[in-house]
Amino acid sequence: MIAIGGGGYVPARILRSFLKRPSSPNIPIQAIGLSLYESLPPSNLSGPTTPTEAPGTKVKRTQWLDLSSLSMANLVGKNILIVDEVDDTRTTLEYAVRELEKDVEAARKKLGGEGKAKFSIFVLHNKDKPKKGQLPRDMIEERRYLAAETIGDVWICYPWEATDIDEHDRLAASQKKA
Repeated sequence: MIAIGGGGYVPARILRSFLKRPSSPNIPIQAIGLSLYESLPPSNLSGPTTPTEAPGTKVKRTQWLDLSSLSMANLVGKNILIVDEVDDTRTTLEYAVRELEKDVEAARKKLGGEGKAKFSIFVLHNKDKPKKGQLPRDMIEERRYLAAETIGDVWICYPWEATDIDEHDRLAASQKKA
């Protein structure tokens, strides 16, 4: 399993508990860091629920797999689940799949492994809107893209991103009333 940080860490850890088979070792979680969002300067119009980030245009690697480590050998020829919290523009997921496929295939050739890795994606939320990025056609056709829930194009404040959990809970409760 590969978590896209930081939003994919918590869902990946929860999924690991549900996917683990009795008497089997824990499923390892690798981590990559990708950033598409960019900070916006504060404005006089911003209120407590106004996002302080917006989608950028270029994916930036903030953390990647060590291509020389044994963890790459553990990915060769395996079924690999990429986990993130939200599929907004699909740009980050497209980048992750493309680059991971390339790097794991290079490791397979270097190590002489057999069988290609097969990637799947799980996200908590898929935003129902046109996407800028595209996933491989076979991934969609083979239903290797899974979203727990498809939602409208709204800003999502996940509890693990809150800097003030009491404020987060208050805002979540007020949105449910609306």
